[in-house]
Amino acid sequence: MKLQRMNRRALTLGALAVSGALALTACGSDDNGGGSGSSTSSSAANASSIDCGSAKKGEQLLSDGSSAQKNAIAAWVKNFTQACGVQINYKAGGSGAGVTAFTQGQIPWAGSDSALKPEEVTASKSVCSGGQGIDLPMVGGPIALGYNVPGVDNLVLDAPTLAKIFDSKITKWNDAAIKKLNPSATLPDLKIQAFHRSDESGTTDNFTKYLIAATPDNWKYSGGKAWQAKGGQSAPQSSGVAQQVKATSGAIGYFELSYVTDGMKAVSINTGAAAPVAPSTDSATKDIAAAQVVGTGSDLTLKLDYNTKAEGAYPITLVTYEIVCDKGNKAATLPATKAFLAYIASEDGQKILSTIDYAPIPDTIITKVRSTIASIS
Repeated sequence: MKLQRMNRRALTLGALAVSGALALTACGSDDNGGGSGSSTSSSAANASSIDCGSAKKGEQLLSDGSSAQKNAIAAWVKNFTQACGVQINYKAGGSGAGVTAFTQGQIPWAGSDSALKPEEVTASKSVCSGGQGIDLPMVGGPIALGYNVPGVDNLVLDAPTLAKIFDSKITKWNDAAIKKLNPSATLPDLKIQAFHRSDESGTTDNFTKYLIAATPDNWKYSGGKAWQAKGGQSAPQSSGVAQQVKATSGAIGYFELSYVTDGMKAVSINTGAAAPVAPSTDSATKDIAAAQVVGTGSDLTLKLDYNTKAEGAYPITLVTYEIVCDKGNKAATLPATKAFLAYIASEDGQKILSTIDYAPIPDTIITKVRSTIASIS
């Protein structure tokens, strides 16, 4: 059943890639990962219910940022372009690139897996006339630890072991710490090839926040979008890390669940709950549902619990924010930007996420997002 599901995901996403070719360009962006898509009839229904607002057919809207949400953006763009005739080029160059492009006034909105820092909010005020950049949580999901270890199908790891693997302190798959967590597995005497992001990434930021929260004694780095630990290998964007893991025997890397494709498996995490937790949309939603809004004013930054021990809650989650001016948006791009953001935050837009291995934003939070989008100017 799992193989059938993976094949079905790959076929569906391939269809999305073809049908969305005019809306997305490949320049500087990731290859699509896995992920199941909505059916043709569902897509048509979603497209027909989209409110295009004052967006004009034939417009082109540029954006950049998180590669974590690229597969979600591809599905959304397909429907939005069909309904409104607006072509959207989402570059998916990484959260750092997206925030920089936004604060420099190059794009009307950006995607980031980390909320704006105070200095970035300050920088945004120069491009948001009379306003500032705000964070709107739009896409949730688990950060999977994909691995390629021959003969090992159900690998369990915990925070201390993961920290030591990614800090080059555990270097073989048959290490005693891994054996203890996997007593029934036949672990090979194989070198661990740990892959991390080479670009500044909100996925890195959230993964290291988990290590800092769950095992501070074993992860002494301050965290952030740039990888800080020594050793290991690197690749750009989530798709680049996933491709390296899939191609390298003994590899492990972190990326969104939608990039766990055929031939790759994902680690289950021992959180201290009764049973290890596998990454899934349901297990991620359980964690995100406990998030608190800590932003002020129109900003809806969330605080996630990376050290959860709740039953069935996956602790390594991220939320991708769409970053936009609350006031002072450019008149030329505001109608299309507002219409697109309103669509992806809508009930129809959010429904798509669970079909492609992302977690919809909980109702209590997405309701606030919709209200905030309606007020941007």
